Amino acid sequence: MNDPKLSLAFSPCPNDTFIFCGLVNGLIGKTDFSPGQIAYEDVETLNKRAFDSIHDVTKLSFYAYGHVRDRYSLLTAGSALGRGCGPILVKANGSAGRNFAGKKIAIPGKFTTAAMLLKLYLPEAQPVETRFERIMPMVVRGEVDAGVIIHESRFTYPRHGLIKVMDLGEWWEDMTGCPLPLGGIAILKTHSEETRTSIEAAIRASIKYAQENLDLCMPYIKKYAQELDDEVIQDHISLYVNSFSEDLGREGEKAVRVFLEKGQKAGLLPCRSNQIF
Repeated sequence: MNDPKLSLAFSPCPNDTFIFCGLVNGLIGKTDFSPGQIAYEDVETLNKRAFDSIHDVTKLSFYAYGHVRDRYSLLTAGSALGRGCGPILVKANGSAGRNFAGKKIAIPGKFTTAAMLLKLYLPEAQPVETRFERIMPMVVRGEVDAGVIIHESRFTYPRHGLIKVMDLGEWWEDMTGCPLPLGGIAILKTHSEETRTSIEAAIRASIKYAQENLDLCMPYIKKYAQELDDEVIQDHISLYVNSFSEDLGREGEKAVRVFLEKGQKAGLLPCRSNQIF
């Protein structure tokens, strides 16, 4: 199946570079999947590219996946999904009020899971789309009333004088009883089942390599990370890379289906079958 023309795209965030370090750097030995062109982009850029089927294999938010299930199929390996890892709604310390109905709230992109969670939690909010690393400065400067933060920001927002209004991941877990699906790896449906299986095996081998050789992967991870503090990077990886990343399993599959169903019932996603793979 070794097709060097197959393109691979994922974010520069530590959880993704951790997962793909062994694979893209040729550290896991011979596999049936050797990616050709590799793209590193923020997740919202990847979300938008998925609408145009730009990459053969791509990371994308589960909210975006709900829109492109007609062209992409979810892989069982590589997902960011879990408990206690969701987006957090924050405001500036000292700012008045906790009622954000009708208020401007910065979100890390129109098709991110964070965007859908905010729409479910606070339908009356006025989302302001921006890149995730710009959200905290915007809240601090008072350009928006609040912001939904993701990635490394989850660990660093108190340093910026911000306080938590709501952990949207905890809100989701309380509402559904399911872990929160954040992002997954998907493959164009034009590729064969053999190709899909080979890629899943390569991703699992790459995760295993990184788990056993974190020190060797750190230079690659830090090359792309927004936050260079070793402790923050390791906390980020520990939170977002877990057993669901190795294999969604039944619990993970159920969580993804519940997420898509919630989006469909709220009119935020097109109605399609419950097939996710």
